[in-house]
Amino acid sequence: MLPSRGSSSMKYLPKMHELAVCQALLGEVVSLAAARNAVIVTDIHVGIGPLSGVEADLLQDAFPIAAAGTYASAAVLHLRKTKIRVRCVECGAETKAKANRLICGKCANWRTTLIGGDELILERVEMETRSENQSMGEAANV
Repeated sequence: MLPSRGSSSMKYLPKMHELAVCQALLGEVVSLAAARNAVIVTDIHVGIGPLSGVEADLLQDAFPIAAAGTYASAAVLHLRKTKIRVRCVECGAETKAKANRLICGKCANWRTTLIGGDELILERVEMETRSENQSMGEAANV
């Protein structure tokens, strides 16, 4: 049963989408960490566009829940906001645009193709690994 609108637990419902996104993102991080014999993931860098459909603040809030019990449980999530960019069909220019105004910044043509701003990209994962020659108590930086 869902909580009523006046319920204090209602504030957690908007996080459900970002939690699922975070879990998928961490699935990739855990795969990378396991493939590289990681001891721990220290930092995760993600690019997020304003048209990605993901709220950066909610993703940040969902991260500790999704990361619990994984290589990334102590990791820091770094979010970099990307810009909206379009390519003009008419003049070929690549320019910045606004979310509700995807027009060419050079000739003001409305016929454009979105080339940036809708992404959610795992840009970099920093981890400590253990080589076969190191003991369990030692870690190497990658």
